[in-house]
Amino acid sequence: MLGGHEKPLVPQKGLKPMAKKAELLAEAKKLKLDVTDKNTISQIEIAINNAKSDAADAEVAATPVEEVVAVKEVKTAKAGKRSEKALAEAEAKIEKEERKEKGDTSPQSPEAEARVKGPRPVTRPKIERRGKAYRKVAELVEKDKVYSLADALELAVKTNPSKFDASVEVHVKLGVDPRQADQNIRATVSLPNGTGKTIRVAVFAPEADHAGAKKAGADVVGDETFLAQLDKEIVDFDILVATPAYMPRLGKYARLLGPRGLMPNPKSGTVATDVAKATKEAKAGKVEYRVDKQAIVHLSIGKVSFGAKSLAENAKAFFDSLQSQKPTSLKSSYVKSTSLSTTQGPGIKVENVIN
Repeated sequence: MLGGHEKPLVPQKGLKPMAKKAELLAEAKKLKLDVTDKNTISQIEIAINNAKSDAADAEVAATPVEEVVAVKEVKTAKAGKRSEKALAEAEAKIEKEERKEKGDTSPQSPEAEARVKGPRPVTRPKIERRGKAYRKVAELVEKDKVYSLADALELAVKTNPSKFDASVEVHVKLGVDPRQADQNIRATVSLPNGTGKTIRVAVFAPEADHAGAKKAGADVVGDETFLAQLDKEIVDFDILVATPAYMPRLGKYARLLGPRGLMPNPKSGTVATDVAKATKEAKAGKVEYRVDKQAIVHLSIGKVSFGAKSLAENAKAFFDSLQSQKPTSLKSSYVKSTSLSTTQGPGIKVENVIN
């Protein structure tokens, strides 16, 4: 107790050291402290201060909780963080957090209890929410089995739940980072058996190339008349082919063509000096594919009516093209997973043909 660091008592004016020491010893005796006249005035003062501090702490500890709450209520302010409303909201928030940690979601008021109409609805499995036709063909696909490409294509033909001639789509998850310029995969491939879709090709080129483009099968050919249609936002084509010299004139329509994926691009083969050749390739089944933000490439390789053999030839052409686009800077595996599906059919896991 004599080793405390409390500030010594302020000496009373007019008292001599001996008289002050006698007074301090008398006060220490009342507090039942173990001090004598051999101790200095400073030591006695420190002992008295410590004793008083311990007594005050003991008094607070012995005070009933009700009295402490009453004192707290008396000291509340009229407004601000110490107002009754603010303190009540803080206590309610603490109670809410405690209930949340315990997982207690029971209603806390009669109004809330009245709103509870019944048990929580049970969500059915996704397969049960599908149509009857889908559920029937989904039974043909083993959930965890990885099929060879040939078996997957044969199964895809059988698992078309639609009444129309659905497309067969390939979905390839790549190990690239699309944000890197050298890993942003984008290319074109000519499918041997076409896509099964009627492709409308427009050609924007000088008048000297119009005859060749029409002979190659172009649906829309023009220069000034074509720009007049774009001014009216008339877009009645699927692919636009343009010559390099005419590309600057299309800059005005980038907001119209860009979001639709119709802006000519050298990588996709739609910017060419030989517009007749580019038109023939587009009509014959030359399609563009590119990786999306999730590093997945999606491509339709034909229709269900093609049969497994023709679809396999188209798929081989696509995978050969995709293999040729592998970035040299890629250190991890190029293809992570591959799957097939028809337009509305179930997904079929396929072995990684490229790896």
